[in-house]
Amino acid sequence: MVQTVITPPGRFAAPNLREMWNAREVLYRFGMRDIVLRYRQTAVGVVWVLLQPLVSAGIFSIVFGQVAGLSSDGKPYFIFSFVGMLAWNLFSQVLNRSAGSMVGSQALISKVYFPRILVPLSGILSVFVDFVIALGLCIVLLFVYGINPGWPVLLLPLWAVLIAFLGAGLGLAASAIMVRYRDVAYVLPWLVQTLMFASPVAYSVSDVPSNLTTLFNLNPLAWFLDLFRWSLLGTPAPEPWKFVGAVVVSLLVLTWGMFVFQKFEREFADVI
Repeated sequence: MVQTVITPPGRFAAPNLREMWNAREVLYRFGMRDIVLRYRQTAVGVVWVLLQPLVSAGIFSIVFGQVAGLSSDGKPYFIFSFVGMLAWNLFSQVLNRSAGSMVGSQALISKVYFPRILVPLSGILSVFVDFVIALGLCIVLLFVYGINPGWPVLLLPLWAVLIAFLGAGLGLAASAIMVRYRDVAYVLPWLVQTLMFASPVAYSVSDVPSNLTTLFNLNPLAWFLDLFRWSLLGTPAPEPWKFVGAVVVSLLVLTWGMFVFQKFEREFADVI
């Protein structure tokens, strides 16, 4: 008879990767559940995934492109802002779905044991489904506008994974803290909305005044937006440090988020 002993993680314990791998079916089932629930009772299904970046890009084109007269690095403003929304939605949706996942699954968490970290991570699967659908529309728009991004498009999957890591790391920390402090559920949407306007989603960094450029370059999302546009639109290549910074910061934030999650996991069953 095999006896399994479950012990709570230490305050600064690393995630048990072997345990997570053995429970990978749970990750898959949670991800499929999110996908099914998201589309099962919708009238137009995936159309909602396409409408959000399309409408946002259209509004940004009018407000920032025509009214404000900002530049778009030599590309049509509509697809310039659409690619920005493509990257932003991937980051923000991973963050938002991860952040609220623990509280949303409290009935299951308090009754059945499995690696808790799989709950916030499972949301990444459904977000990537939305991303791939929106990316398909983006490819159509590239043909419509006659844009050939060249070989940098091959690096797009890398940027997509890294920006998802960035969102997941912040989402892991937020989901763990939200179990104890529900204030996070009210503060996070405001922070995400503020961050969108503080990031060059609808405008180019080249339009930022020179005295604020350094401040904008401290935002890792600005690096990813440049990398996405370079890979999809063929805009000028970002500075070399942005390539390195995107990799390093994403992995560091994901690792930090895992350690924060492990630290708070000891109290989940009692607090939730």
